[in-house]
Amino acid sequence: MQAKFTKHTLQFIIPGGTSRGVLQEKDSWFIQVWNEANPLVVGVGECSIIPRLSIDDKPELEQKIAETVSRVDEIQTSFHQELKTWPSIRFALETALLDLQQGGLRILYPSLFTQGEKSIPINGLIWMGNFDFMWHQAEKKFKSGFNVLKMKVGALNFDEEIYFIKQLRNSFPKAELRLDANGGFPFEETLERLKALAEYNIHSIEQPIKAGNIGKMAHLCRNTPIPIALDEELIGIHEKVDKVKLLAAIHPQYIILKPSLVGGIQASEEWISIAENLNIHWWATSALEANVGLNAIAQWAFTKNNSLPQGLGTGSLYHNNIQSPLVVADGSLYYNPDLSWGTI
Repeated sequence: MQAKFTKHTLQFIIPGGTSRGVLQEKDSWFIQVWNEANPLVVGVGECSIIPRLSIDDKPELEQKIAETVSRVDEIQTSFHQELKTWPSIRFALETALLDLQQGGLRILYPSLFTQGEKSIPINGLIWMGNFDFMWHQAEKKFKSGFNVLKMKVGALNFDEEIYFIKQLRNSFPKAELRLDANGGFPFEETLERLKALAEYNIHSIEQPIKAGNIGKMAHLCRNTPIPIALDEELIGIHEKVDKVKLLAAIHPQYIILKPSLVGGIQASEEWISIAENLNIHWWATSALEANVGLNAIAQWAFTKNNSLPQGLGTGSLYHNNIQSPLVVADGSLYYNPDLSWGTI
């Protein structure tokens, strides 16, 4: 087994505004794997980090990627354990090997989705900004067929956010509204804020307070008028026993799985198994990956037969994404087998 990696800096078309700041660009690393006996068949996976969020957002990340590809033959059966604290690299290698096993055609999970016969309903993302900036995004998403809108909250004045949501609900009464606070609400004000938001028929809110406050988050989940979804709370939890303890203690209404942040497909499957045993619902979301990582997540998510709209609309965020068969239309993600992949 041989491997190499390539760095690619993605440029945002619209700056990505969240409660943690504004992103203009984001790095990804593509890991390519092949067998010496058949070097023309190559599997590809994407290592994608979100600055200040991914636990492997460290100065030595690229050095660790280099070490991983240099040892790929040695660790191809043990990498899930060895890379537990490097979830984005673990995801990249896992999906590169899956791709290789399937013939290196970027079809990791053959299905009606990859045949172009079925699609995945997704939410449309509204980045933070001033009223006009957010309103333009919302109108564009709704007119292009999105019935589920996801809005970032927690960084602006709360009264301004409430006003925007009120106008959004009045103009698009049938839209499903999902909110994502990225841990931006002060705990002391959170329940009152949730009560104010509940007037506008909100589907759910992701991570209202910062991760790591298990008792406080459990209190919110027991008393909230809006379903709460854990997101950042899952990052850095590697062992199954700790995953069980976390979900049993907090018992959220939903968890959101970003494979690049939680350690890949196998790790996400473990979260799902635990959540379903506790009657906690879930959906999958991409974490600002290029189309390589998005493709892997989408193909896997389709196989789970989850009826909830997924968070997989990030392929159109960048000027310089990798060309792919993924197409967003009418609020859904499609795989068009007639379209080709660009060069990695």
